[in-house]
Amino acid sequence: MVKNEMTSENLRSAFGGESQAYQRYLVWGRKAEEDGFPNVGLLFKAIAYAEEVHAGNHFVALSNISGDFLVASGAGFGLGSTADNLEGAIGGENYEIEQMYPSFYLVAKDQQEKDAIRSFHYALEAEKIHSKLYSEARESVLSGNDYDLQYVSVCGICGHTVKDGTPDKCPICGAPKKKFKEFRK
Repeated sequence: MVKNEMTSENLRSAFGGESQAYQRYLVWGRKAEEDGFPNVGLLFKAIAYAEEVHAGNHFVALSNISGDFLVASGAGFGLGSTADNLEGAIGGENYEIEQMYPSFYLVAKDQQEKDAIRSFHYALEAEKIHSKLYSEARESVLSGNDYDLQYVSVCGICGHTVKDGTPDKCPICGAPKKKFKEFRK
């Protein structure tokens, strides 16, 4: 339950941004497949699911709020080459890591908003991994190769994302292995 308007606004903004990232990553994933990078497409699809998890967590944290709101959120636009799209994804993830989530988290902490603190923490920690995975994938694409991976696992509780493995317990939220969704070729 959210009590403070500033945290409520931040949750709505994060919900909007994550929802748009979800859609953008699905589009960019299809483009990667068309460009001959099916593993990059799989990575985009898996991380899109993680963004959906984040958006859902933000929405649930707002469960005591109802009504219509104008939602301001950052969103990257453009459909370029797979390398360009990965660069856009890296930029978006880094913005969330360096600016958005740290500030949203501090406000929620100051306002003692437990649900928002948890939701922002989960997203921030997962976004760090997303940026790393997208950076690795971009390096592969720039060298003319598809990203080397077999499958991607995503925690359905916090969005923690793992390449070629599924942990017994999520290192971010502690969820058991059965809460992970696997994305395979």
